[in-house]
Amino acid sequence: MLTRNCLSLLLCVLSGGGLLTPLQAQPQQTSATEPRQNAVHLPGRQSHFQRVKRGWVWNQFFVLEEYMGSEPQYVGKLHSDLDKGEGTVKYTLSGDGAGTVFTIDETTGDIHAIRSLDREEKPFYTLRAQAVDIETKKPLEPESEFIIKVQDINDNEPKFLDGPYVASVPEMSPVGAYVLQVKATDADDPTYGNSARVVYSILQGQPYFSIDPKTGIIRTALPNMDREVKEQYQVLIQAKDMGGQLGGLAGTTIVNITLTDVNDNPPRFPKSIFHLKVPESSPIGSAIGRIRAVDPDFGQNAEIEYNIVPGDGGNLFDIVTDEDTQEGVIKLKKPLDFETKKAYTFKVEASNLHLDHRFHSAGPFKDTATVKISVLDVDEPPVFSKAIYTMEVYEDTPVGTIIGAVTAQDLDVGSSAVRYFIDWKRDGDSYFTIDGTEGTIATNELLDRESTAQYNFSIIASKVSNPLLTSKVNILINVLDVNEFPPEISVPYETVVCENAKPGQIIQIVSAADRDLSPAGQQFSFRLSPEAAIKPNFTVRDFRNNTAGIETRRNGYSRRQQELYFLPVVIEDSSYPVQSSTNTMTIRVCRCDSDGTILSCNVEAIFLPVGLSTGALIAILLCIVILLAIVVLYVALRRQKKKDTLMTSKEDIRDNVIHYDDEGGGEEDTQAFDIGALRNPKVIEENKIRRDIKPDSLCLPRQRPPVEDNTDIRDFINQRLQENDMDPTAPPYDSLATYAYEGNGSVAESLSSIDSLTTDADQDYDYLADWGPRFKVLADMFGEEENYNPDKVT
Repeated sequence: MLTRNCLSLLLCVLSGGGLLTPLQAQPQQTSATEPRQNAVHLPGRQSHFQRVKRGWVWNQFFVLEEYMGSEPQYVGKLHSDLDKGEGTVKYTLSGDGAGTVFTIDETTGDIHAIRSLDREEKPFYTLRAQAVDIETKKPLEPESEFIIKVQDINDNEPKFLDGPYVASVPEMSPVGAYVLQVKATDADDPTYGNSARVVYSILQGQPYFSIDPKTGIIRTALPNMDREVKEQYQVLIQAKDMGGQLGGLAGTTIVNITLTDVNDNPPRFPKSIFHLKVPESSPIGSAIGRIRAVDPDFGQNAEIEYNIVPGDGGNLFDIVTDEDTQEGVIKLKKPLDFETKKAYTFKVEASNLHLDHRFHSAGPFKDTATVKISVLDVDEPPVFSKAIYTMEVYEDTPVGTIIGAVTAQDLDVGSSAVRYFIDWKRDGDSYFTIDGTEGTIATNELLDRESTAQYNFSIIASKVSNPLLTSKVNILINVLDVNEFPPEISVPYETVVCENAKPGQIIQIVSAADRDLSPAGQQFSFRLSPEAAIKPNFTVRDFRNNTAGIETRRNGYSRRQQELYFLPVVIEDSSYPVQSSTNTMTIRVCRCDSDGTILSCNVEAIFLPVGLSTGALIAILLCIVILLAIVVLYVALRRQKKKDTLMTSKEDIRDNVIHYDDEGGGEEDTQAFDIGALRNPKVIEENKIRRDIKPDSLCLPRQRPPVEDNTDIRDFINQRLQENDMDPTAPPYDSLATYAYEGNGSVAESLSSIDSLTTDADQDYDYLADWGPRFKVLADMFGEEENYNPDKVT
């Protein structure tokens, strides 16, 4: 390199004109010229014109990267044509890396790289150079720019930036099936030499896969690679620069390749016969066993469907697939019975759900196996001969009558005896009993169909050897009807016949009802009673459809002669024993018009003249109403007049005094008089009680409060007056009831003053105080009257 630079410098010196040229020349370099500001003449040449020359002549400089020499690496030389070699010119350098990466000799213009460079970090540097006069410090030339490029060397190996890689390819793929494309990147300069030209190769993974050396596409190299044999492959890929030549740098990566599954394997049973044991008591729908076919495929390619091949016992079982384990679950469809059949054999077929048409030629994708099921004996409860028992019994059947029987058997080996009993749940179950050994059902009470027409209860059968094993059956007993009620007319009829009725005319349609349960086809018959069949006024016509008509037998009827007719009708039913009843119908004779419309059925209408018109009837009724009004008015006036007389007479109390001449027996006689008989006319006036009539007798109890020793007689009398005022059984107002009989045995004889010749003023009652404590109240009362105004006492 230094030799080449020296030769370049020698050529510059030999060339004419004194021009400055770079000492480092490269084939790809091109010269660049700039117009000089000053023009110089070439020495030793005569010319008729002046040539303008550049002060600086620049080319690209190159420097090797990764230079490891002990001396700084020479880059190039700068020279100005104004530099005469006298040491008056100074060269300066500025720009990228000036002073740190590149230095310049100020006198000679030599440029050196003082440290190793890496093209991958910075491929070129832009710098500026200038020639300056040492004395004046003024630039001799304008500042100019030049580039130093770092020349590449093969110092970077290819790298797989996306590695390691993961890829997949279906199993059984043909040779050349695409797997993956890898790519390596070389940081070296792709425009210079072969440093960045990469070639791919497989270091590990043959003979299963291959790679294109230029594109890096990986393909399968072997046919029919089986996932079930080997699923994972690890391939080592190498990328080498320099076109793969010796000395090139290389990089590697790993590609993990997985063979994906395809349905290339049918399911297979690991054995041809499966044995299962099932208790006979297993419930319907329960799982009784599992079988499994093996499919080496994966995912949905390994999904298996199981089916029972029609054959011996296959209709008693079903099989479904467990989606989690891909096992065939055998379930029970019908109940098993060890005593009936002890073993079952059938075949099960296993097949794939998702088939691949590419592998149909390999054979059917299914397999079959035989399943043998052994039924195990279990101690079971007794079994009734019927699922439900229906019996019939007539009502009023004597108690203890057997109406039916139930039967249950122990079907196990070594059968046990069975006992029966009624499952008591309702009071109605007590109407029947059952024989615990024979199972016969009998009545326990008299039955009445009209009360309960049907009985429903349960009977339980248990094994003697194991009473805990029981079974139950329903009993339905229908109570049959006994014809015990006669038919009767369904509704009461109001039958009428017109006076102008003709013979053979139907005047009423009657029907019958029976309280018994009428069986289908029962008929009622109607006829006249034997005593009414002699010269009847009416007859009964039986229509044979459970209805009959009342038919007239005379030509006209007269209300004057007979208003009501009583017709006895006999009704019979068709049940056994035959029941009949006699129903008397009342037929009323009415007056009708010519069309048969009823005009009147009243009794009073019989006595009205036949020829009266409607207007005359209205006039007669008006006269009757007027007469009734006059009578009512007269009675009201008389009652008002009598009331005024009574009101006047009550003012004179003397008219109301009733004479009495019986004396009581004194205070010792407590039953001879009733002081409550005194009445107060003013109280009666306020109560507005009828004074001219006796009130209705009402038995109202009288309550007599006890009289204390110091009670005033007036208060006592007022209490009794109030009792009698409220008592409707008291005498009328215009009669004053008093008491005069004092009883017998009075020491003071009669206390009445009616027959006394003296006045009240002449009476001296002081002697009453001497009669003892019994007369103390009376002495106090009469003692007070001396100071009392007698005019106020009535």
